[in-house]
Amino acid sequence: MMKKLSLFILFVLLMLSCKEGPKTTDGDPEQVAQLSAYSPEAGKKLMETKCYLCHNPSVPENGQRIGPPMVAVKAHYLDVYKDKEAFVKGIMEFVKAPSEENTMMRGAVRRFGLMPSQQFPEEEIQKIAEYIYDYQIEEPDWFKEHWMDRRGDSLYNKGKKLTVISPEKSPKELGMKYALETKKVLGKNLMGTIQNKGVDEAVVFCNEKAYPLTDSMSTNFNARIKRVSDKPRNPNNKANATELAHITTFKNKVAAGASVEPILKEENGKVYFYYPIVTNTMCLNCHGTPQKEIEPEVLAHLSQLYPDDKATGYGPNEVRGIWSIVFDASNN
Repeated sequence: MMKKLSLFILFVLLMLSCKEGPKTTDGDPEQVAQLSAYSPEAGKKLMETKCYLCHNPSVPENGQRIGPPMVAVKAHYLDVYKDKEAFVKGIMEFVKAPSEENTMMRGAVRRFGLMPSQQFPEEEIQKIAEYIYDYQIEEPDWFKEHWMDRRGDSLYNKGKKLTVISPEKSPKELGMKYALETKKVLGKNLMGTIQNKGVDEAVVFCNEKAYPLTDSMSTNFNARIKRVSDKPRNPNNKANATELAHITTFKNKVAAGASVEPILKEENGKVYFYYPIVTNTMCLNCHGTPQKEIEPEVLAHLSQLYPDDKATGYGPNEVRGIWSIVFDASNN
């Protein structure tokens, strides 16, 4: 059972666990909880970007759900933590070190399994938790009846309603949106395949379906979206000369611990957007050192599907590749 669980997490990481930028904060939850006021719009955006891959309220209850909706998380934590400070601290501590002992959702753990430890900056977790506490969040149609039948109260939906006015997006914001939304679609389909058909089919998914899905997102956003690398797993992901130069720039910045921003260039009415894909320790299960972080069975499977695989030998917090996106400057 443990071996299957390890393989499950391993192949999810093949596409999910390489974060879009380096970790920026590493501090004690109590200290982070004392940070200054947050923007609710930022908290909402972070929740949708970081959490909805597994906790999306739009996934049907009898569909390919891989975790409880976010409103269920709010409901269970409000049952235990009545004031905001304790609520925020409780969520931060669980996300930092998930365990069956400190979960508030034992039924969800039995159904979906324990959430893997996440490599999110703590100030982002704080903003998400504060937003969840302060504001009403989207809930599935079935959830209110489900909760009332079991608990008989509606505390889960406490908080103000937030009306977000969508301003015209900058090229930087559009590029980030295209990258993160594409990542979310790839991840959702991969995890659904694992849950319904098993790890072997998920490996086939990575090999056969990632490109068509990425192309469909390109069509949806009217953009050209690619993930490229100087050490590609799939030869089709090989970076060109311009992309190689940007990969080098990002590698130098990440290695020096400098802040990382997207690189953008506008030319002939087009926006060229580049942003790094940075490894964390969990990525090394697929991209680390063979026979060390990469288990022999996994290495054999990857070698069979990707005979020219060069995407190994990485350590944590290294640039593995970049998003390379081109779109019309008028896309906003």
